[in-house]
Amino acid sequence: MIGKLKGIIDSLAEDYMILDVQGVGYIVHCSGRTLQKLPRTGEAATLAIETQMREDSIKLFGFISETDRRWFRLLLTVQGVGAKVALAIQTVLDAAELASAIGCQDKAAIARAPGVGPKLAARIVAELKDKAIVPGASGAATAQLAGLDGGKPAAAQDALSALVNLGYGRSQAAAAVAASLAALGEDAPAAELILRGLKELAR
Repeated sequence: MIGKLKGIIDSLAEDYMILDVQGVGYIVHCSGRTLQKLPRTGEAATLAIETQMREDSIKLFGFISETDRRWFRLLLTVQGVGAKVALAIQTVLDAAELASAIGCQDKAAIARAPGVGPKLAARIVAELKDKAIVPGASGAATAQLAGLDGGKPAAAQDALSALVNLGYGRSQAAAAVAASLAALGEDAPAAELILRGLKELAR
């Protein structure tokens, strides 16, 4: 199984790239967002790789980060989501936005991806709500957990609960929410606090 490739970008297409690794050209399928972030043709690139092996083919899927690859794997656990749909979702939503959409049960955000109807979007947010663990470490923000559990706005409480449900430790999530409150103000809605909190955790 191939887990990572490092080489020179030989060419870029609409939904894949060819990565030259010591003279061997690997066809790597990517989301539109990943393709936009890649260096130009002829420059070096390193990709996290998910390998799919079937009886008649082997396909490689490339990601800028390990977090993106983990989201790809999680999306594939949902019935009705294949690789093409998973990449379409990752084209319209980055990791933080996807986590926020699932944490807030925002079916409309998921349904923006081509090939994702309302029923499939509802299934995705429902099935991944308790599975979605986004790795990351809190940045320099510090917070008193007691302060969030006490007199903070209801939106902060909701944001804290959402981040904990996504797999973060309570103190880690509290620090992210506190930093988000400081940046956005105590009147910020829960959805904005969650999105900002996820960005803090991904630093």
